Amino acid sequence: MKVLLLAHSYWPEHSPPQRRWSAFIRNFRDAGWDVDVVTPVAHFPVGRRELPRSEAGVPFRSQSGRFGERVMRVPFIPHGNSQLARLIDQCFSAAMSIPASLLRNRPDVVVATAPSLPILAAGFIVSRIRRVPLIVEMRDAWPDLARDARMVQGSVKSVVEHAVEFIQNRAELVVTVTEGFAATLRSRGVRNVATVSNGLDVDKIPVLPAPDLAKETFTALYLGNHGASQRLDVIIRASALVGHSMHLTLVGHGTQRKELVKLARELDAPVTFLPSLHGPKVLEQYAKADTCVVSLRDDWKSFETTVPSKTYEVLAIGRHVTAVVLGEAERIVRDSGAGDVVKASPEAIAALWRTLAADRGNLIRSEGSRQWVKEHADYTQLSGRYMELISELSGRSADAF
Repeated sequence: MKVLLLAHSYWPEHSPPQRRWSAFIRNFRDAGWDVDVVTPVAHFPVGRRELPRSEAGVPFRSQSGRFGERVMRVPFIPHGNSQLARLIDQCFSAAMSIPASLLRNRPDVVVATAPSLPILAAGFIVSRIRRVPLIVEMRDAWPDLARDARMVQGSVKSVVEHAVEFIQNRAELVVTVTEGFAATLRSRGVRNVATVSNGLDVDKIPVLPAPDLAKETFTALYLGNHGASQRLDVIIRASALVGHSMHLTLVGHGTQRKELVKLARELDAPVTFLPSLHGPKVLEQYAKADTCVVSLRDDWKSFETTVPSKTYEVLAIGRHVTAVVLGEAERIVRDSGAGDVVKASPEAIAALWRTLAADRGNLIRSEGSRQWVKEHADYTQLSGRYMELISELSGRSADAF
């Protein structure tokens, strides 16, 4: 089987699509499949190349990936944190992905992974030129998220909404990462929809010992994007209400980071901001934490069918979860017994943290949450599911193309 993946971010970057597809491609390659990846020169998350060319890649040159996949790089437009600048960069790189994809051998299937919406259009064009099936992977609830974020307003559908729905309806398969969004797409008439959730390699994630029950300072940890979707101002305000008997650490980057730093300073909140961390440094932060925050704002309906990818990692290491989530993510936290689901209000979160600090025995988790991840979100099983879908699609579509 020959798979062509179009992605807006890939190794050696550290990003959600990189983590997901590195795991899938490793398993695809172990099964003897050929994989080509078309992706921009590495520039995530700062919008410019920071790695040496030997690692970041050179436009329109192929490099060997970690698992023997072939990675074709395309150029990008340097940018800052502006959403418009990011969109222009994504449009440019997506356009460059079309000729780059045609330089590769003809695949059996093309996979285009969102939330970079321009890459969906590139994948559609490449699949039609190559006359092979297209898999559209929706890792976020687009185009619903665009309307919730007020990128789209009014009753008339935007060009973006029409374009996304056009491609979803013409793709041979749409893959979602949650069952809820799959159901939403089916209700709109999208015919071939399957779910392959996010996950992780459970056996590579250690189980951390329980937090020190005698520790005086209560510690909370958030790792991930600092954007409008997460409403991290709420947990900063909660930490300010609890005061300096606790400490909150926020690790990551995003469009709201400067405003969050300013807010924490104004409130004299007990907060430390750290840049994105990887590998052992992440485990160090987990080990220090009493609870880990998983947060999505509660006033965007699309987030009822969204599960933050970090959820699975927190469940696997065995830390208590402070879950400020709705819908499917809420159900996962409750079903796995991973922690407490709380309203997105500073007062409610502060009350929970005070309760946990007063009775630290509630921070001790059982093996249930890790076992849940092993059964539902281990990448070995998820890769097998994806390979079945691709194999069925390729066989079913052979005559049509």
